[in-house]
Amino acid sequence: MTTQQRLLKFILYGNWILLGIAGLVGLVFAPFDFTKGIIAGGLLVTINFHLLYRTLKKSLTPPYLASHSVMLVKYYIRFIVSGIVIFILLSGGYVHPLGLFVGLSVVVASIFLATISEVKKLIFKEAI
Repeated sequence: MTTQQRLLKFILYGNWILLGIAGLVGLVFAPFDFTKGIIAGGLLVTINFHLLYRTLKKSLTPPYLASHSVMLVKYYIRFIVSGIVIFILLSGGYVHPLGLFVGLSVVVASIFLATISEVKKLIFKEAI
């Protein structure tokens, strides 16, 4: 398994694990609106990441290579839908904005943890 495949696998599973941990911590220690923000933001960004993964995998795997304009259109559609969902959540007062921010940071945290894991593997591989 290459480094890129390990990173991708770590991020794909790490998103769900971090979302579950953040949701549970929010349920125990935070008000319910804050927890709803964590869960809504985490679900939105995790599902978005999986859709991006599927789009790129289908578009870049031969023999079904897609043009870059098709990929960009799909990206912008996802981006606009995400913006509309966030606008509805915030303008309707369904979630706490700070909780939504924490939830939307799940993928970033997962990427950060995957990077730290790979760097740690490289450092210990060099030391041996």
